[in-house]
Formats: sequence, C-alpha cells, structure tokens
Amino acid sequence: METPVSAIGGFEDWPAFIRSSPGHVGHSPASSKLAGLLGVPALARSAPETTVRSVRVVDGVRITELCWQLPYGPPTTGYLAAPARARGTLPGLLWLHCHAGNKWLGCERILDLGPGTLPEAASLQENLYAGQAPANALAKAGFAVLTHDAFSWGSRRFILDPAPQRTARALDARRAAWAAEGTVPTEAMTYDAAAADHENTLAKAAGMLGTSYAGMVAFEDLTALAILRNMPRVDPARIGTGGFSGGGGRALLLSALDPEIKACVVACMMTTISALFPSHLDYHSWLMNTPGLAAEFDWPDLAALAPATRFLVQYATADPLFPQAGMQDADTALRRVLDDPGQYRAQWHDSGHVFDRVLLDSARSHLLEILRPPAGRSRATGADPARRTSPETAFSPRV
Repeated sequence: METPVSAIGGFEDWPAFIRSSPGHVGHSPASSKLAGLLGVPALARSAPETTVRSVRVVDGVRITELCWQLPYGPPTTGYLAAPARARGTLPGLLWLHCHAGNKWLGCERILDLGPGTLPEAASLQENLYAGQAPANALAKAGFAVLTHDAFSWGSRRFILDPAPQRTARALDARRAAWAAEGTVPTEAMTYDAAAADHENTLAKAAGMLGTSYAGMVAFEDLTALAILRNMPRVDPARIGTGGFSGGGGRALLLSALDPEIKACVVACMMTTISALFPSHLDYHSWLMNTPGLAAEFDWPDLAALAPATRFLVQYATADPLFPQAGMQDADTALRRVLDDPGQYRAQWHDSGHVFDRVLLDSARSHLLEILRPPAGRSRATGADPARRTSPETAFSPRV
C-alpha cells in the first residue's frame, strides 16, 4: 500500500515543538486569555540568531536580507530596511505583509528590492499597494523596518508538490479549469491554488495540536519583534507595528500580546465579528476565524488589551471585504473600550481594499508622531557622538 503524502510537508517537526512548548503568558489576565485561545507557544528566552545573506542599497534605503531558524520548519527570511546613511538609533517598525491569497511570496510584496524584485511581487504591489513598497517608504521616513515571511508564506511555505490527498483533489479541479480556459499556470499560480485549500488542513492540524493557525502566525510575529528589538541601532523603547489587510489583523493581535508596542496601524482590517455573518465570512482566512475567539473577544476588544499602544485604524468605505455597518460598529466599539481618547484615531477613506498613497502617508504621519526621537536625541541622518559605527554597519544584526 502506498504511503500517504505528508499533510505538513517540510514541517514534520512542528508537532513535537508544540507538544514540548508551554503557552505564551500575556502581560495581563486578558492578554493571557487571548494567548490561550489562540494557542500561542511561548517564546524562547532569547531571540534566534540571525544570519546576513545579502545587503543592497535601493534609492537611499539599505536593505539587509536576513534569515533565522525557528525550532520547526525551514529557515525564515526577513528584510531589515533602514535609511542608508542612518546614524544613531532609530525607532523600530515591524511591518506585516498581507494575505492576498498569495502564499508563494511573503514579505517581498511590500519591498522594493531593485533589480531583484520578483514579477509576482511587483504585481501584488500594483494591485494592492498602488505600486508602492511600504517598507522602503517607511524606512525613508527614518524607521528601521523589519518585515518577514509569516508561517506558511514565502520561505515558510509547506511542501505541496506532491500535495496531500484533499489538496491534490482541489488542485486537480483548478488545473482542469485552467485547461478549459486555455491558461498555462505558472509555478506560483499552482502553489497558490494548492495553498488556498491547504490552509484548511493547517487549521485542522493546528487545532488538533492545541494551537491555531492564527496562533502560529502570532508566535512567529512575536519572534520577529524580539529580533527587531535586538538590532543594535534600534531603540527598543520606540517600537511600532502595522500592516494592510491580513497584516493589519496580525498587527492588532501582536499589540494585544506584547505590552511594549507604542504605535499600531490597522489598515483595511477592522469590523465586528457578527457583521461577517452571513455574507462576508467566506471572504476571510483562518487568520480571522479562530474557533472560540468570538466567545471571549470581538475584534475591537483586542485594542483594549494594549494600554500602551496608540492605534490608527483606517477604514475604506468601498472595501468589498467588510460590510460598512460592521466597520461603523467597530469604530463605535473602539471608542467605548479605549478609555484614553488619545489612544484611538479613526480615518475613513473613500477607497476600496487597497493600501494607496493616502493611507501610506497617513500611516507614516501617525507613526512619526508617536515614535519620532525625543528632543535632543539624534535622528536618522544626524551625528551621534556616543557611537562610532559607520553607516555601512549601523544596522547589522547581532549574531
């Protein structure tokens, strides 16, 4: 009898890690409850060591390609973008990539890597980011921006060739449709079609192990945040996060789990959970739909778990993924659950599900307002007499 294909190809060591890992302990009882509902594993005592793969400068932004090894699966790829001539310390920003139904690529979609930019990344930037590379734009504003491949994206993809049984059947149907259309799929198209179905298998596997799909993504985001704080020229007291679409949802969860995040941008990813029923539920991935979460928390409630964070939530009135009533109810709920009126800023945009220049400019202004250096502290391009590190090595990670 033929041996079945692994349903968690490339991550066969994942179950052993989960079984041996205690759960993440939050900074408050509510934060710990959220971590328990998501099944977030505990972080290691120290951030993983990072290895530098390459360094390039693109239009004034120094981009360092990094990798690090988690206790399971293949190495994670990440990029640190910072002003090429930066001196002194910079505020750190963990910018999180979207879902977009594209798992072939990870964080490259929000970067301009110059001649190395992949066609698939350029296409996603054009369709979802109005042709912009948010990580580069934020680095030019004076941030040290880390972005990384999330669990099941990019370098963290699962092996789906050959695909496990259920996913293989879904892929066969997709291939038949392509053939009928006369479409010759690329490797990326084939992988994304398989990954769309396989996310259901991952959610099932995570639940059986006592975690969740969103909990694993949150664990890897928390790990990347620890790496960012460990960068030698990053000020760990001035850390922000944000993202568009699924990246915005990840940023919200991250703020609820980490007490030291000072600023958060949630772009095109806010609603009440009840508003998703009955017509909008299927638009969203397992990142939003963790079983049991709605019994304890609505999405606006998560912001109340982050007392030190100041939020910018960007709503798009023509966003087809969210009913406008759900966004308005979320806005009302956020104003209710956040006692400090300065903790929450809402922006309404007459746009669709896209992180365009207006949203990027607003996000940058919000982050600069909160994370800019205090008076008397050196800025990104100013001299810092206490440090002699050259611009070329200022943002090499500790290894």
